[in-house]
Amino acid sequence: MSQPHLRTVVVLAAGEGKRMKSSLPKVLHPLLGRTLLGHVLAAAAPLGADRTVVVVGHGADQVRGHLAEVAPEAVAVLQERQLGTGHAVRIALDAVPEAAGTVVVINGDVPLLRPETVDALVSAHEGAGAAATVLAAEVPDPTGLGRIVRDAEGRLAQIVEERDATAEQRALREINAGIYAFDVARLREALGKLSTDNDQGEEYLTDVFGLLRDAGEPVAVHCAADHVETLGCNDRVELAALRRLLRDRVNEGWMRTGVSILDPHTTWIDVTVTVERDAVIDQNTQLQGTTTVGAGATVGPDSTLIDTTVGEGASVVRTHAVGAEVGPRATVGPFAYLRPAAKLAERAKVGTFVEVKNSEVGAGAKVPHLSYVGDATIGAKANIGAATIFVNYDGVKKHRTVVGEAAFIGCDTSLIAPVEVGPGAYVAAGSAITQDVPPGALGVTRAPQRSIDGWVARKRAGTASAEAARRAAEGASDGAGAASEGD
Repeated sequence: MSQPHLRTVVVLAAGEGKRMKSSLPKVLHPLLGRTLLGHVLAAAAPLGADRTVVVVGHGADQVRGHLAEVAPEAVAVLQERQLGTGHAVRIALDAVPEAAGTVVVINGDVPLLRPETVDALVSAHEGAGAAATVLAAEVPDPTGLGRIVRDAEGRLAQIVEERDATAEQRALREINAGIYAFDVARLREALGKLSTDNDQGEEYLTDVFGLLRDAGEPVAVHCAADHVETLGCNDRVELAALRRLLRDRVNEGWMRTGVSILDPHTTWIDVTVTVERDAVIDQNTQLQGTTTVGAGATVGPDSTLIDTTVGEGASVVRTHAVGAEVGPRATVGPFAYLRPAAKLAERAKVGTFVEVKNSEVGAGAKVPHLSYVGDATIGAKANIGAATIFVNYDGVKKHRTVVGEAAFIGCDTSLIAPVEVGPGAYVAAGSAITQDVPPGALGVTRAPQRSIDGWVARKRAGTASAEAARRAAEGASDGAGAASEGD
């Protein structure tokens, strides 16, 4: 049985990214559910490397903090002075003297890189027994990128940065993608020979290829099937372009698995989201974080779901939801707001202009209109009338309200927590409930209505209301007289 390959991944993430014009390090800018750095780490993860080293510099503490969340096993190595990519790789390898086998080096700003492409690069490198292999791509516009220069036999002659390239070399469209595979022993030796004799005065990692070639070591080029994977970004315009490309890739992937996306150009789905077969995603919809959408469910139009679960066959229309659970065949919206820990059971309904927070809405229960439900448990088949307020906050603490199974809450009711409405109980419209309502009872707190005759004429004389009342009184008087004559 052949021995497994020993592999180390080095991610270069020390640059400031000045053109981003941001206090956030470039590699931490988000892109559909992951940072730029997070996407690169995800692309490298299937290699099963023995160790991952991330070279940090600008915003080092922020990058370390992010690594602790997304890749706690990675080793962060500080490059205090940015002296070039060769210098960065050298200090990375100094931090892992036990590294052996293959070293894979990846720039930290290529978020569209696929795991399959990284694996193909490494497989080609190890299969050929090369000392170094560079990932290349044929691009429509190579401006600003390092060029792959080949010899007469088509083999790699050198990798030249654009600022150091001749006019003839700048006309080449095969570029260096900034992703490499090296034999670690031969890489260490070559790194010690790098010079700073170039336009930038830096140690270029790409110069390693020339050193190895001159020493008679085999160097190779592996071409990416799709140049889009190799695109990086230097400013927010380019970041937005990458976001659109990734959006299209993600949406196409889901559609090919049996998901209907009605307007892919206005649908944004994070790479961390899961959508099941026969779900329908309508226009202007964003699915973010750990959101999952069940089979046959409909989401949108005009909805944003963050870390939210939507059950099979549910419908979520014009809704903003964060950390919520929508049960199978439940309905939400339009114009609903589900806040964290809102949990809707099977066939529950949360309707128009309803906000739910830290509450359970039982199976078949309904909150159809204009209500706030906070810190509550609503039993199965209960009905919450329009404009009902679950008054959960006393100015210091939050309190809970319980509405029992099949209870009925009338419109414009305030349930002042802590309070419980028992199963099958009714609450009369317009009540302010401060005490428990027993099962099957009617809770009502309305004061008896009284009408004060002539109040408008006395208190609002000269108004349109007073004039309307006068005409109504005269009409009633005339009608009474006519009835009298008829008798």
